Amino acid sequence: MARIDPLRNFRYRLEIDSVTQAGFSEVMIAETTIDAVDYREGTDPPHVRKLSGLTKYGSITLKWGMTVGGSALDLFKWHADVSAGQIKEKRKKVVIVIQDEAGVDSARFVITDAWPIKYDPSDLNAKGNEVMIELLELANEGIERVA
Repeated sequence: MARIDPLRNFRYRLEIDSVTQAGFSEVMIAETTIDAVDYREGTDPPHVRKLSGLTKYGSITLKWGMTVGGSALDLFKWHADVSAGQIKEKRKKVVIVIQDEAGVDSARFVITDAWPIKYDPSDLNAKGNEVMIELLELANEGIERVA
């Protein structure tokens, strides 16, 4: 029987509709939850039944090192457009592709109708020595693992 090792969490890429961002240092995929609704009728046994309620998709958080030139402003402009009220036409499909150790695409998460809800550049510190990091948080209407 062939050995199947789990995928590692450090080899991945993102595909965001028309945005061409080189790479991300961190991608956080939030949990998906389904609310359990308690329900009981007067003729039921003396305990509650559990019914399924709303499904909630957590936000996706992207972090990357700040750069200049080329497409460096694409994600900030996406956030600025949504902030200006252009949300309907600015929702995007985001695909997170997990690669195996050889760089072969192995798993995929598809996030539907994503749009930025938070943009946060890192703080500045004259005594610091870190990379300037930008953060973008995306609300969405669905997270599905398709491969």
